[in-house]
Amino acid sequence: MQAEINGKVVQLSEAGWLENLDEWSEELAVEIAKNEKIPELTPEHWDIINTAREYFLDNGVVAEPRTFSKIMKKQFGPDRSDQKYIYSLFPTGLIKCANKVAGLPRPKGCS
Repeated sequence: MQAEINGKVVQLSEAGWLENLDEWSEELAVEIAKNEKIPELTPEHWDIINTAREYFLDNGVVAEPRTFSKIMKKQFGPDRSDQKYIYSLFPTGLIKCANKVAGLPRPKGCS
């Protein structure tokens, strides 16, 4: 699978995960989101994407859902931190969908 961004072809896995993490861009995130049935990335989507990327860059691993909820609660408050909220923006949740759009590596055991 691949995506074309500004005339450049970017390789994605069969399931749509970014093959080379260094190729991530906001434009690519928009394309991956479309593949995930998210027609538009709102500022609320970007808050999750940027928070997930920041955690990964600081820790070298993707955040577990519980840890991520705590981070979101601290930064954005309780209304924007639970799994229900994340699923309302990313249909298959943090692990499968938000991390994919954020250009993060596929967690073990995740298709």
